[in-house]
Amino acid sequence: MTASLRASDLSKKYEAFLALAPVSFDLHAGEITILAGPNGSGKTTLLSCLAGLIRPSSGAVSVQGYDLYRQEVEARRRLVYVPDVPRFYLELTAWEHLRFIAMANDALPGFDERAGALLRQLGLWQARDLFPHHFSRGMRLKLGLALALIRPFEVLLLDEPTSALDVEGAGVLVEELRRLRGQGAAVLLSTHDSQLNEQLGDRRLSIHQGVVEVS
Repeated sequence: MTASLRASDLSKKYEAFLALAPVSFDLHAGEITILAGPNGSGKTTLLSCLAGLIRPSSGAVSVQGYDLYRQEVEARRRLVYVPDVPRFYLELTAWEHLRFIAMANDALPGFDERAGALLRQLGLWQARDLFPHHFSRGMRLKLGLALALIRPFEVLLLDEPTSALDVEGAGVLVEELRRLRGQGAAVLLSTHDSQLNEQLGDRRLSIHQGVVEVS
């Protein structure tokens, strides 16, 4: 099976501190992989390396065969990452954020209908003309999800996506991830939520003190 994302001997070291021990694994199309581990175990470090936000100390990441650090543009066209604390532009409203991301990823056809449906689904329609700095943490997380879903991708990385969601929002996320899996996306989901693991997990990565176990 061809990997949608491949991590090869990936590690991250900060001087004498080994934040992520060398690890290799694949993410496959149509699968949701759960990344589980306690706080401070290295989950965000791993996701940041996979997303290209920090450079690993060793190893490589490829997205559908494109090297994330040597063919960054092509790799990023196929990869999207939603951190646990999304960041936004101060000058753009929620709707303008969505349009900007769609435009940057050649996804403007049918934008108004798709964006409207996303914001209604996530409970953000009434706030579409507000600036994100007025949003609650849960609303910011929902907007981060909307920005990911408005554009095409093959691989989705999520860091604690339900940490600030209410029950309704978490239910919407579960259904959306099932839909994406059915469409062939490869998803890596970092979570402490055991119910998400049971509902969605096809495979599991466990991390403790920077050491990843693949199962």
